[in-house]
Amino acid sequence: MAASKSRSRKTYEGPTAEEKIVTSLIALLEAGAAPWRRPWDGTGGGHHVNLISGHRYRGANPILLTLGLHIRGSSLPFWCGFAEAKKLGIFPRKGSKSVHILRPQLHSREEPGEGGEVTLRSWASYRPVAVFNAADLEGDSLAGLIDARKVAEGVEAKPEPERLEAAEAVLAAWPVPVSFGGDRACYLPAIDRIQLPDRASFHSPAAFCATWAHEQIHSTGHESRLKRDLGGAFGKARYAREELVAELGAVLLGDRLEFGSKIESHAAYLGHLIELLKESPKVLFQVLSEARQAADLICTEPALHVSAGAISA
Repeated sequence: MAASKSRSRKTYEGPTAEEKIVTSLIALLEAGAAPWRRPWDGTGGGHHVNLISGHRYRGANPILLTLGLHIRGSSLPFWCGFAEAKKLGIFPRKGSKSVHILRPQLHSREEPGEGGEVTLRSWASYRPVAVFNAADLEGDSLAGLIDARKVAEGVEAKPEPERLEAAEAVLAAWPVPVSFGGDRACYLPAIDRIQLPDRASFHSPAAFCATWAHEQIHSTGHESRLKRDLGGAFGKARYAREELVAELGAVLLGDRLEFGSKIESHAAYLGHLIELLKESPKVLFQVLSEARQAADLICTEPALHVSAGAISA
C-alpha cells in the first residue's frame, strides 16, 4: 500500500517559467513608483543590450527589461547574468532584484509519417533567465565596462529630431486615420479611427509618439486585423487585458522606433494589472505574444543578430 502511495505521489518540480517571471514581475509592480517614463538616450545606450557582449535582447524581452528599468528608476539599459558578471569580479548589490527574461530552448525529434516516411518535428520551449541591471551591480571593473558600452552603443546615435521624424513617418504610414482635438486619446473600433489631443497638448514629441503608438496597438485588434476582444469595460478583466497589450506593444514600438516609452502607473491601473497576473500566470505570456504580434504589424523587428535573451513569442 505504501509503495502504491509513493508511486502515485506527484514530485514537486519547482516553479514553472511562467510562475517565476510573473512572481518577480508582480513584486516589481507592487514596489513601483510613478512616473514611469523612459526617455530615449542614444548616447547613454538606448536598446537593451548585454553589458559585456553587447548582444541586443530581442523578441518580447525588451518589454520585461523596460518594465524593470521603469520600476527601479534606472536609465541604463545594460544587463548581465550573475555568472558572467562574477567572472569579471562584479556582483549584484545587496538587496537588488533581478529581472527574469526568457531564453529559447530549441527541440526536435524524428516522427514516423505516412508511407513509412520520417518527418522532423521542431518546437521551442523557454526557460527563465535572471539578469541584473548595471545600476544594481558593483565591482572595480564596472565603471569601465559601462563607459565602454556607452561608447559602443552611442557610435551611431541619431539626434532626437531625426529619430522622432523617422518614428512619426512609420506611425503615419499605419492606415488607421487619426483625428486631433479634445482632451483624451482613444481608439474607436466602431469607426476604426484614432482620436488624439492636439500635438501642442503633449509635453514632448516623444510623449506624443508614445500615446499615438498605444492607440495604434489598440487598432491592430480590429476585426479586420488581429481580431482581439476590444469590448471590455473599465475595471473588467477584458479591459485590463487589452490595456496591457496596448501598453506593452507601445513599449516594443518605443524600443524599435527609438522614442522611448511611458507606462501608466496610477493605482487603479496597477491594481487591475496585478490582479490579472495573479489570476493566471499564463496570461502574461499570451499578452506578450499578442503585444509582439501587434507591434510587428506596425513595425517589424529590425533584422539584427539575436542575443541569448531572445524570445520568439
